[in-house]
Amino acid sequence: MLSRRPIFRLRQPSLLRGILLALSALAATLRLAGFPAPDAPHPSSLQILAVLLAAAAMAETFRCMGRKWNLYHAGLLIFLYSELMILALALFLWLYP
Repeated sequence: MLSRRPIFRLRQPSLLRGILLALSALAATLRLAGFPAPDAPHPSSLQILAVLLAAAAMAETFRCMGRKWNLYHAGLLIFLYSELMILALALFLWLYP
């Protein structure tokens, strides 16, 4: 049985879930590209999973947006921009030959 915490309720938007998805996508894309190795990064066919994970993180963060402008909305925009950079990095490392 799942806990009653909002992170486990998939029907409700959760900012923490979006942030955790984005950080795991960043870690996965760097690991799949061979980041700790000193030689040149290499593309992997499993990199598409990191791209999809980054896109899911953006969608989850976007679900938390409200209709009225306030500072919370501004913070969400900053998170969306950072997740867009993670998505761009994942796409670059996936498509880079």
